[in-house]
Amino acid sequence: MAEPFSNIFKESKIFANREVLSPHYIPNHLLFRDAQINNIVKFMTPSLRGERGRNLFIYGKTGTGKTSCMKYVIDKIRELPSLKAKISFVNCRIYNSRYRVLNKITSDHMPLYAKRGYGIIDIYERIINWIDEDGKVLIVALDEVDVVRDLDDLVYTLTRANSDIKSGGIMMVGISNKVSFKDDLDPRSRSTLYENELAFPPYNSKELGEILKDRAANGFKSGRIEGEAISLAAAHAAKESGDARLALKILSKAGEIAEEKDLDCVTSKEVNDAAKEADEEIAYDLVYTLPEHQKLIVYAIALLSGQGSKYKKLTEGTDTYIFSGEVYSRYAALADSLHREAKSSRWYRKYISDLEMQGLIVTYESGKGIRGHTKLIKLAYQPDKIKSIIEKGLFNETEATGEAAR
Repeated sequence: MAEPFSNIFKESKIFANREVLSPHYIPNHLLFRDAQINNIVKFMTPSLRGERGRNLFIYGKTGTGKTSCMKYVIDKIRELPSLKAKISFVNCRIYNSRYRVLNKITSDHMPLYAKRGYGIIDIYERIINWIDEDGKVLIVALDEVDVVRDLDDLVYTLTRANSDIKSGGIMMVGISNKVSFKDDLDPRSRSTLYENELAFPPYNSKELGEILKDRAANGFKSGRIEGEAISLAAAHAAKESGDARLALKILSKAGEIAEEKDLDCVTSKEVNDAAKEADEEIAYDLVYTLPEHQKLIVYAIALLSGQGSKYKKLTEGTDTYIFSGEVYSRYAALADSLHREAKSSRWYRKYISDLEMQGLIVTYESGKGIRGHTKLIKLAYQPDKIKSIIEKGLFNETEATGEAAR
């Protein structure tokens, strides 16, 4: 029984510090994000001075550095003396309801009060009284804010709280992959927003290469990874979506593959093998967490991509594009088969925009001459892979089999 445990304390000959290669690691300097960091600080400055500032919403595809930049700014702010502001950073995938977010705030700043059993009204009033005590400003940074189940209630509560606060205030910072998430809010909630907006562009291949070189210098032992392997990992990620998290995942996984094979150095071969594995993990993460109707739209695209189309599809090399109207028709049929009411074409267009923002699909306008002016859609991942993920998570086996047979 000793053999499986024999390598636990064995020193790695590939890695110097695995943590540096983690997407959750915050380096001392975030490359190519100075402008975004400066803007975050600028928009937060009134609140940091104890004034009622505007809310801030930060948008960008996965892996563009939104969360890292926000955490970096928060860490630097906490080092400043005599601030009139308090900050709560909330991961909304964990704290995914208004109650949980408010309870997280009390846990951060009033831990003795944060006990089970208090209702939302009690927690809300305690936060208001705590702010009023000395006129402080509470900054609530909500990472992946769009996944909060009762988002309307949360936004309304945090924004309208300023009407109940006599001295001080609350600033909300929302971070989202979906540029149109506010459109899903109730008009009552939208009307309470008074916000700045900041967009994060994807990294290009050169930028990703520099980021990986910087991380690899500290993450790998000297001479244990080839320069070409680093450039290749950056190119893989840039081709997919400019996702720095994907680039780091590829690099880290390539090191693990080299270690498992007892190799002396990470080469392009290990990077290529790692890219295939990482691609599958990213696809699963993206699709599995989609709202139901967006899952149905992606499933419709996967079905049409794999089964053929009522109309002639447009092909470009090995890429296949499908007419948007055809996708909507298949989506509506899928929704009906599950006894759901299909969303309107207006909502459908917003969902398509969100899916492209997340890197799951690619679209472009056809221009005139192809059944009129229409949008063409291509799935960014293998259709069979996407179908399998959705069938496991959304449909039961009978529904999936029956629909696929249509």
